[in-house]
Amino acid sequence: MENSSSKKWLKPGTRQCLLRRALVKSMGYTDDDLARPIVGIVNTWAETNPGHFHFRQLAEAVKRGVWAAGGFPLEVNTLSICEVFFDVSSLIYRNLLSMTTEELIARHPFDGVVLLGSCDKCVPAQLMAAVSANKPAIFLPGGPMLPGNYKRESLACGTDSFKLWTRHLAGEIDEAELNRVEDCLYGSVGACPIMGTANSMQCAAESLGLSLPGSAASPAVSAEKMRFAELSGRRIMTLIERDIKPSDIVTRESMENCITVLMSSGGSTNLIIHLTAIAKRAGIDLRLSDFQRISDRTKVLVDVKPSGKGTVGIEFHQAGGVPALMKELEPLLHTEVMTVTGNTLKENLENVQKTYRPEVIAPLDRPFRNSGGIAVLYGNLAPRGAVIKRSAASILKFRGEARVFDTLAEAEKYLLDENSDMDENKAVILRGYGPKGAPGMPEFGNYMPIPPKLYKRGIQDYVRITDARMSGGAFGTVVLHVCPEACGGGPLGALRNGDIIEMDVEKGILRAELSDKEIAERLKHTRIEPKETFRRGFIRHYIDQVLQADEGCDFPYMQ
Repeated sequence: MENSSSKKWLKPGTRQCLLRRALVKSMGYTDDDLARPIVGIVNTWAETNPGHFHFRQLAEAVKRGVWAAGGFPLEVNTLSICEVFFDVSSLIYRNLLSMTTEELIARHPFDGVVLLGSCDKCVPAQLMAAVSANKPAIFLPGGPMLPGNYKRESLACGTDSFKLWTRHLAGEIDEAELNRVEDCLYGSVGACPIMGTANSMQCAAESLGLSLPGSAASPAVSAEKMRFAELSGRRIMTLIERDIKPSDIVTRESMENCITVLMSSGGSTNLIIHLTAIAKRAGIDLRLSDFQRISDRTKVLVDVKPSGKGTVGIEFHQAGGVPALMKELEPLLHTEVMTVTGNTLKENLENVQKTYRPEVIAPLDRPFRNSGGIAVLYGNLAPRGAVIKRSAASILKFRGEARVFDTLAEAEKYLLDENSDMDENKAVILRGYGPKGAPGMPEFGNYMPIPPKLYKRGIQDYVRITDARMSGGAFGTVVLHVCPEACGGGPLGALRNGDIIEMDVEKGILRAELSDKEIAERLKHTRIEPKETFRRGFIRHYIDQVLQADEGCDFPYMQ
C-alpha cells in the first residue's frame, strides 16, 4: 500500500473525494483549508508524562506556524512514555510507539509532520518512525525542565535524587527532611534537567539535523520554546516545498556527527541502543566499534550533570547549547550534511559564535577529559560488547572478586547489610535483566546503592556489572548492556561468587579469569530464567522478537 499524501488521498472525481472532503468540513474546515498541504502534528501529550505536560500549548504554537506558512495542520495523539509511570521497563514501548507513529505518518494524508517529544523513549521512537516513514519531518524537542532548589543548593532530579537517597540510607537525612527535599527536586515540567537520556536524545535530534538549531536545550517552560514551536511549524512547509525528507538528513555522516556530540557532552549510554536502532531504520550499519572509534577521537567538553556540575536548560543553554558545542567540535564534524533548516551544517555554523562560557563548554584544546564520555568493553564476559559511561565513573581499572546476584532484591539486601563481606574490592554482578530476561533491560544499573558501610568510610563508588541499562542521570562505575544477555545464554550466567573479574576501561577489557572451556562447561548446567512470565499481548511479542543490545533492541522486521 502506497503512503498517502493530501492530494492523492482526496481522490478527485470519486465518491471517496466527496466523503473525505465532507468529513473534513464536518469539523468546521473550509475549501481553502483543503487546498493547502496537510501537516500532521504528532503529539505525545499525557497527564502520565510530566516531561510532556506542556505539549498542548506547544502544539497550538506549531499550528500557528503551519497556518502562517500556508499549511493545514491536523493534530494526532499517540502513546506517551514516562519511565516512572510504567510498571515494567518502558524500553519495551519504544518499539510500540515507533510502530504506531510510523503508521500514523505513512497512512494519513500528511504531506509532512512535526513530531513533539521530550522523554527518553519517546524521542528515539519518533525518530525511528520518521526515518522509516520518510516523509518531510521536523522534530520539536520539548526541552529540559528547570532545576529545583533546596537550602540554596541547585537540585537536578535523577543525578541528585540518587545522591540524596544514598545520604538517606546512611542516616544523614531523615524522612521528614527527605519529604521537604521532595517538594523542591523538580523545578518545572519538562525533561529531567541533566544530560540524561531525555536531554541526550533531544541534543541528538538537533545534532542529527532533524531539529532547528538551538531548540534542544531551550527550557520547556520558556517563551523561546514557544517561538521554536511556531518556527518548526513554519519550517515544515519549506521542507514539504523542497521535498527534503529524513533520508536526505540521516546519513552515516550525520550519524557520526551525532555520536561526536554524544561523546563530547557526557551523554547517556542508552543512546548507543537508540542511535543504533535509528541508524538501522535508515539502512546504516552502525556498530559498537563505531562508537568506540568516535569516542577515542573526541573529548568531553560539557560540564553538566551527571558527568559535571551544571544543568542542560540553564548552564548548557546559556553557554550556547548544541550550536556552540558543534562550533567547537567543527574540525571533527562532517559539515556538508543537510539539515531541516534547508542548509548544510557548515552553513548553519557560519554565524554561530564560540561559547562565552568556557567553564561550561570547554575549548577543544582544553577539554574537561581527553576522551569521549562512553567506552565499549569486550572480553569473555561480553563477547559482543558492553558499555560504560567513563565520564561519570571513578574506577577505570579493577581486579577483584565477583559477588553474583540473579535478582535485584538479593543484590540490594547484600549491599545494605552492614554485616556482609562487601568492600571496594568486590564487583557486584546483576544478571538476567537483559532485553528478553527482564524483559526490556530495566534501568537497574543505578538501583544498586552505595553500601552504607562503604559510604561511612568515604567510599562513594564500586564496580557494578549487569546486562541491564542505567538511567542517563546516574553516575558511578557501572558496566552495562553486557551482550549477549544471561537469559540468552550469555557468559554472565557462568559466573560464580569468588570468580576474579578484570576490567580495564582504557584497554577496553572486561573478562573473568576463567578459560573458555570452563565458561562453556558451566553454561551447560546453568539456566537463567526470565524474571516474569508473559503469555500474551505486546510484551510477549517483544520477548519473542527483540534483538540484543548491540543491535538496538529493535524488531528484525522493522530494520
